[in-house]
Amino acid sequence: MLDVAKQLEIIKRGVAEIVPEEELVAKLKRSVSTGRPLKIKLGLDPTAPDIHLGHTVVLQKMRQFQELGHEVVIILGDFTGRIGDPTGKSETRKQLTEEEVKENAKTYEKQIFKILDRNKTRIVFNSTWLAPLNFAQVIELAAKYTVARMLEREDFNKRYREGQPISIHEFFYPLMQGYDSVALACDVELGGTDQKFNLLMGRHLQKEFGQEPQIAIMMPILEGLDGVHKMSKSLGNYIGIDEPPREMYGKTMSLPDELMLRYYELVTPLSLEEVKEIAQGLKDGTLHPRDAKMRLARELVSFYHGPQAALEAEEEFKRIFQQHDLPDEVPEYVLTTDMLEGGAILLSKLLYQSGLAASNSEAKRLIQQGGVKLDGEKLSDPQMMLRPVDGSVLRVGKRKFLRLRVQE
Repeated sequence: MLDVAKQLEIIKRGVAEIVPEEELVAKLKRSVSTGRPLKIKLGLDPTAPDIHLGHTVVLQKMRQFQELGHEVVIILGDFTGRIGDPTGKSETRKQLTEEEVKENAKTYEKQIFKILDRNKTRIVFNSTWLAPLNFAQVIELAAKYTVARMLEREDFNKRYREGQPISIHEFFYPLMQGYDSVALACDVELGGTDQKFNLLMGRHLQKEFGQEPQIAIMMPILEGLDGVHKMSKSLGNYIGIDEPPREMYGKTMSLPDELMLRYYELVTPLSLEEVKEIAQGLKDGTLHPRDAKMRLARELVSFYHGPQAALEAEEEFKRIFQQHDLPDEVPEYVLTTDMLEGGAILLSKLLYQSGLAASNSEAKRLIQQGGVKLDGEKLSDPQMMLRPVDGSVLRVGKRKFLRLRVQE
């Protein structure tokens, strides 16, 4: 086990806040002196089955704790997941069925082991201790926190002020998540900065139950590929960890330069020293931003798909974007005569119907921004009636290709 100073340096990498840091130092000192590892908790509610890089920020921190020799516990919230975390929500969430939660949990288990060491990870379900609680015990738990304190929480407060309904069962979510820490007697809990209320609830309840309170370590929210908003599937600015290597590589190369170091620090397995070297190279000009970004793309693809896949994805990227070749495989879209009007189709309609754009409005915007090409020629009129030629290739942005097939 490394000394306290070195452990603390690694633990603090990329961290937004530690509450309180002095107690963490005390726990680390005791751990080193006794040889007893700290118990590190991360709760995941399997309300959605796919993990993207934004979700991996806390998982990478858990992996670092594993490498430092501490005990890592993943709590899959099969019980809390039926309610859904109200954090950041403007309305009551639809409750999931037990079957939906269990199915999502299976996918989560498969994906998290792309980051964590399966042999050093303990996975538990919080229904183990939450489901057996009788009503008297639930009342006792609820008595340990006040409604006034609950309404200090930003999302609850906003909904209350705006007259939006708040169901009583939503108040139980932070209580149940906090009780997870009591059930496991955790030393540290990880979460995003948006989870601060829930993490501090764990500290509060541990004190109420006579335990030494856990340390809350909060990781920053990762910006998506647009460089502005939180990474999110709904915004389309995400990189999924199960995406094909070429897609993952290409998406990474579209990342704004100013976010490169943040991604290196938060979602790659590189050491602190390696990240510092890259930062210094970018600062003194000895490392070109393009080369740094290509290495970032390589690191990510290699981590999730292996070195060979990363090499192939890079070669594909160079061929398409540096040598302007087509990818090896271009999906086809068949246009039949009944889809055409006088042998033509509205360009924006074609983009939407073929899946190259998520909506008609997005299709028009892409065309106006110059992001659409046909056989290398830019198309800039959203009202254009396109007469498709069999075998021609439509390209949207840097990574989307479609070969048109005209069928009589």
